[in-house]
Amino acid sequence: MYDLYIANKNYSSWSLRPWVLMRELKIGFRERSLFFGQESSWQSFRKISPTGKVPCLVDGDTVVWDSLAIAEYLAERHAGVWPADAGARAWARSAAAEMHSGFGELRNHCSMTCGQRIRLNEVPAALQREVARLGALWNDGLRRFGGPFLAGATFTAVDAFYAPVTFRVQSYGLILDPAPAAYAERVLNTAAMREWYADALQETQRDEPHEADALRVGRVLQDLRAT
Repeated sequence: MYDLYIANKNYSSWSLRPWVLMRELKIGFRERSLFFGQESSWQSFRKISPTGKVPCLVDGDTVVWDSLAIAEYLAERHAGVWPADAGARAWARSAAAEMHSGFGELRNHCSMTCGQRIRLNEVPAALQREVARLGALWNDGLRRFGGPFLAGATFTAVDAFYAPVTFRVQSYGLILDPAPAAYAERVLNTAAMREWYADALQETQRDEPHEADALRVGRVLQDLRAT
């Protein structure tokens, strides 16, 4: 069985990608948690991953230490990671790669925090452009492949790559057109996302840099996390 190493569920958007993909596709794995802000955990993780970062998938003697690489590794072994149709698969891979390497303003201005509701002090023009691009991309996939997921009828890796964004939409009240907004809600209501969210709310570990990021960009209206 695979071992998947992840960090705090409240904050770790990169960890969420392979976790939700494997959960939704019912690919079995053992969850291994290492928390931000714990130097001993980071040092331990360096023994597992050459980067000392999460996520990391361990399959026997094979170590895969990047979320996109993990998706491709799983795709070689399990059906359904990417769409079966070649055109849909090409679109899905392109969209996932765009998320993997882009949307820097969205990441920096709206870091993932599952359990908080934050009113942004402002929405800079660069963030507005990225939210608009996000909506256009989601609209394109939904219209092109018929939904309810981005590349067709089933949840695939491209949905996993945008799953952290749906938490950002919820936490920061980002405004989307009706179809992308409904898609975000649909992803948030999948069984795997509900499980991740419930676990995130129960975490009591706090990472000060992530907490500071939230206070830097807006006002916390609600904190639903356990104390």
